[in-house]
Amino acid sequence: MSVDPAKRTAERPLQEPDAQAEAFAVVRQAHQMETTEDYVELIDDLITSQGEARLVEVAERLGISQPSAGKTVARLQREGYVTSEPYRSIFLTEKGKKLADASRERHDVVYQFLLKIGVSDTTAKIDSEGLEHHVSEETLDAFRRIINAR
Repeated sequence: MSVDPAKRTAERPLQEPDAQAEAFAVVRQAHQMETTEDYVELIDDLITSQGEARLVEVAERLGISQPSAGKTVARLQREGYVTSEPYRSIFLTEKGKKLADASRERHDVVYQFLLKIGVSDTTAKIDSEGLEHHVSEETLDAFRRIINAR
C-alpha cells in the first residue's frame, strides 16, 4: 500500500536544515554512548551479582569475542569509566558507576513504560535495551507520568 507523498509530508514535515542537523547530531551522540553505557551497566550488574566482573564474562554476556571486549574495556579505562589490570577483575570508577546507575534508571523507565502500554514482557526487555539510549529527559518524564498514572 503506497502513501500519498503529500499526506506523508503533512504528517512528518521536513525540518529546517539547522533543526534537522541538530536532531541528527543528537542521535549520533547517543549512538556513540550506547556501547559505553551497555558495558558499564553490565559490569555493574556482574559486580553486584557475582562480586566481580571479568572480561571473559563481559564478552560472553555481550555475545562477542574476548579481544573485542578487551579493546572496549581498554577504551573505557582511557576514558575514566573503569579500572582494570591484565588477568584481573574490572572495576567501575565513580564516573563509571554514575553512568551505570543513570543508564539502568533510563532502561527501567523505558521497560516499565513499554509494559504499561501493553507490550509483552519479552518484547519490552528487548526493545528497552535499544530505546534507552535514545530517550530524552523530557520523554522519560512523560513515560514516568504514564507509568505512575492510575
